[in-house]
Amino acid sequence: MGIEYLIVVLIGLMVIGALIAIEMRDLLGSVIALGAVGFALGVIDLLLGAPDLAITQVVVEVFALVLLIRAVRTREDTSTQQPRDTLRTGIVLLAGGLLLAAVFAALVSAGHMPAFGEPILAGGANVPPGVSADYLANAAKETGAANTVMAVLLDYRAYDTLGEATVIFAAVLGTYALLRHIGRKSDRPGGAEPEEAAR
Repeated sequence: MGIEYLIVVLIGLMVIGALIAIEMRDLLGSVIALGAVGFALGVIDLLLGAPDLAITQVVVEVFALVLLIRAVRTREDTSTQQPRDTLRTGIVLLAGGLLLAAVFAALVSAGHMPAFGEPILAGGANVPPGVSADYLANAAKETGAANTVMAVLLDYRAYDTLGEATVIFAAVLGTYALLRHIGRKSDRPGGAEPEEAAR
C-alpha cells in the first residue's frame, strides 16, 4: 500500500506542476514546472516496474528541458498579457475530475480493474492464463539468450525497444543541432562567429 500512496502523491504533484506551468506568467518558471511533471512521471514508471520507460522518459525530459530553457533565454518576449479567466479554468478542471471519477467508478463496478500490482496477464477469474511463466520457461531455448530480461527486451519486444532507442537518439540529435555553434551563421556583419572571425 505504501507504493500506492507514493504514486498518488506523485500524481498530485504532477497536477500541481501542470497547473503552475499553465498559470505562471514567467515563461522560464513554466518550463521548470513542466520539467518537474516529466521527472515525476519517470519516477512513477520506475515504481510501476517499467525501468525502460523511466529511462526513456528521463533522458527525453532532460533534453527537452535544455532545449526549452535555451529557447526561453534567447527569445524576445513580444507577447501581451491577457486577463486570466479563473472561473472557466476551475469549471474545466472540475468537469475533468468528475469525468475521471465516473470512468474509474464504472470500471471498478464492472470488474475490469485488476488489483494494484497484479499483472493483467497473470491469470484470474476473467483473464486467460498468463504468459509470464511461459517466458521464464521458454525464453532461453527460443531466443538463445542467457538473460530472460534481455530476451524479452531484444526478442519479444524488439520493435518497442527500437522505438525507445529511436526517441532517445532523436532527442540527442535535436539537442545537438540546436546547441551547436560551429557552422552556424551569425547576425554579425560578415556572418562569422566571434571565435571564427578572430582566427
